[in-house]
Amino acid sequence: MLDIVGLLQTEKNEFTRSERALTEIVLADVDSVLKMSIVDLAAQADVSPPTVTRFCRRLGCDSYADFKVRLAQSRFVGQRYFAPAAGPSSVREIAQGVVNGIQSTIYETFDHLDFDAVERAAESIVKAGFVLAFGSGGSSSMVATETEVRLFRLGLKIASSTDHQVQMMRAASSPSGTVILAFSLSGNNLPLVRAMSVAGEYGHTRIVITRSHSSMAEQADILLPIDRRDNPDILRPTPGRYALLAAVDILAQTVATRLGSPAIASMRRIKHQLVVNRDGDDAQPLGD
Repeated sequence: MLDIVGLLQTEKNEFTRSERALTEIVLADVDSVLKMSIVDLAAQADVSPPTVTRFCRRLGCDSYADFKVRLAQSRFVGQRYFAPAAGPSSVREIAQGVVNGIQSTIYETFDHLDFDAVERAAESIVKAGFVLAFGSGGSSSMVATETEVRLFRLGLKIASSTDHQVQMMRAASSPSGTVILAFSLSGNNLPLVRAMSVAGEYGHTRIVITRSHSSMAEQADILLPIDRRDNPDILRPTPGRYALLAAVDILAQTVATRLGSPAIASMRRIKHQLVVNRDGDDAQPLGD
């Protein structure tokens, strides 16, 4: 889908004077332009209707009507980015907003955590012969890799993947008894949905940490729901990834507790090598 608004914003300096006049009118009030005829828009920009038609074609539209359809689509997709809510400007205010968002996200995650589902997920991982962690995009990729770090230290056989094709191939080729953890903040990652569907065809247990009632959630044998709305400040990085990280840490410690002695023995071997080769004492984090 052609992003008319994005195109106007990035290309406006390359336009002619008449095209810039039309661009300014469109970007100033998209809703009003959507109600205008070609004659109305031409009059407001002090240009001729044929100039408006040429402007539309330059943007890749077949006609003024096509331009309005695409403009409406672009308007719907990026509503928050037309008039962003005013946010903090000083470093202190920004830092306070970021930290408060992280704190509230973590507490909200705890308040809505399905403890029974976490227990079932941990039991499945403890019994698994092999564990896979899948994610893609910014936060989910990072959390999939973090899950591998959290669990291999417990002596578990685990691998992470952020490539959709590799995820599908691993889902198809992994041995019986494999457990797959999948992460998606939106729940709408369709290539990952397909990979998880393949995993289901081969009987793998699928633990999904995502938004309830989403396409990803439908693929879950065990669902750990993460339901939250982002702050309207579009410049603030989403704290949603902290919800995923909190869920992973809770799950990892539950798994470690259920494993008991084997997990402790594995971590002790790792700590021994770190003390000997890096730290000189055991006060530092375990491989962090």
